[in-house]
This record gives sequence, C-alpha cells and structure tokens, in this order.
Amino acid sequence: MEVARTVDMVRPATLAEALQAKADRPELLPVAGGTDVMVGVNFDRLRPPGLLDLRLLPGLTDWSIQPGDTIRLGAGVPYARIIDELGDLLPGLAMASRTVGSPQIRHAGTVGGNLGTASPAGDAHPPLLAGRAAVEIASVRGTRTVPVTEFYTGVKRNVLAPDELVAAVLVPVAPGPQQFAKIGTRNAMVIAVCSFGLELDVAGRRVGAAIGSAAPTPRVAAEAEDYAGDELADRWESRAELPEAVRRRFGELVAAAASPVDDVRGSAAYRRHALAVLAARTLGWAWADYRSGWQARRAS
Repeated sequence: MEVARTVDMVRPATLAEALQAKADRPELLPVAGGTDVMVGVNFDRLRPPGLLDLRLLPGLTDWSIQPGDTIRLGAGVPYARIIDELGDLLPGLAMASRTVGSPQIRHAGTVGGNLGTASPAGDAHPPLLAGRAAVEIASVRGTRTVPVTEFYTGVKRNVLAPDELVAAVLVPVAPGPQQFAKIGTRNAMVIAVCSFGLELDVAGRRVGAAIGSAAPTPRVAAEAEDYAGDELADRWESRAELPEAVRRRFGELVAAAASPVDDVRGSAAYRRHALAVLAARTLGWAWADYRSGWQARRAS
C-alpha cells in the first residue's frame, strides 16, 4: 500500500526570516503564488523536502519608482496588480501579464515565480529581456543584482545559489512603445507555444527583441535588434513609414535566433514561422504607435 507523503511547510513572517530559513535549509522550495510549483506537487512531478511560503511576505509585495526611472517590482507582486497599476509605466509587461492564465491565476502568480522556475515558456521573460531588466537577488550574505540577460542558465535553471531568493525585478520605465504577443493552442489559459517581446527605446535609439518558449532559455534576438536599430536610425526624426520588407526581414532574424523543439504543443518549424509573424507584426504596431505621437501621449 502506498503511504501518503507529507511536505513540510515553512512560513516565515519577514523576508529576513525567509532568507535565514533558506540559508539553514537550502533544500526548501520557495512558493509564492504556487501556480507552477503546486501543479508539479499535485501531479507528483515535484516532491520537495519542504516548501518555503513567500505569499504576502512584507518586502516582496510592493513596487516603487527608483532613481533613474526604474521600477523596483517586488517578487511577490501579482500579475493582476501589474495590469492595474503599471500598465502605463511597463506596458509590455502588463500585456504579458494579461495573457497569464485565468483571473484567479493572475491574482496569485508573480514575476518572481516566473524567474524562480525559469521555464522557457514563462510569459514575463520576453518583456523583461527586451527591456533589459535586472534581477535583485537576496540571501543572508547580502544582495546582488544580475542582468536578466545573464539570469537563465538552462532549461528551468537560473543563477540562484541554494541559499538565495529573488527579491525584486528592476525594470526601466518604458522608454518607448512596447509590445508582447504569443501563440497558444487556444485563446485563454494556455502555455505559450512561442512568445515575443519588443521595445522601442526612443532616447537610446535602440530596439529590444526577445523570444520565449522557443529555445532552452528565454533569449534576446540580438541580430534582429541590430538590424532594426540600423533600419530605424534615419527614421526616428522623420517618423517615416517602415517598409514591409524591413518588418519581414526583422521577423526572419527573430526566427533565426530561436532553437525550438518539436513537442505536443507545436513543431519547431511552426514555432519559427509563428515567431517571424509575431515579430514583424509587433514591430509594425510599435512603430505605428511611435509615429502617431507616443511621446506626446507619454508627456501628458
């Protein structure tokens, strides 16, 4: 007869207590919204020795504007609050948040959880990469900041040491139009077959482009970024129309940056095709937003 196995739940009252618990028991698996972790536990894919409950922990559930026009987004801020409170400041991340699961999941799930599990399909990853965010990592040894481009190390792996937790994400306030799009097997409550995040940095004359669910880790499409930056160099001032050929080539370069696999949600070939389409469309939408007076609307 199979005997039910219990899982120890550690419930700290403060972030300091949580960090001490992680230092004392590195095997504890952090859980915030539980939208990924508890699914694994319920289906017996995860059997951690214990869980570290970070829900509603003071210090993780707030956001603030830091010097340099950067949002410090606590790791425990749920997607629903990003949508409601940060749609104007971080539109790309808010767009991605709207695609996450059901309303119940959006009220529980967090960007910190996305980073902690480091699933390539996490919806928050492409906008964070396109916007060149950074991850604030804490332990009893201190705090360090890692560019999100250096955070992912493999499939569902990241740079966190056994005694570390994601404390916050540092995301620059949108410096221009942002977009996010994803393909799924149905219209709602779906894991991405592939996803794409885009940012136009008006002041920096830079284009950010990042893919999700189409490689071992979320990743930046560097060649596509460079190509779009070159094509827009003479258009920032004139706001000239962007030719379809430019958008198409941008999409091709984004697709080339992917390393997808065949799985039950889609083939590698389909993922590449879908990314090319998403990238071309979002670049067109973002550029149209810029041409129609993004800066004037932002100033108001």
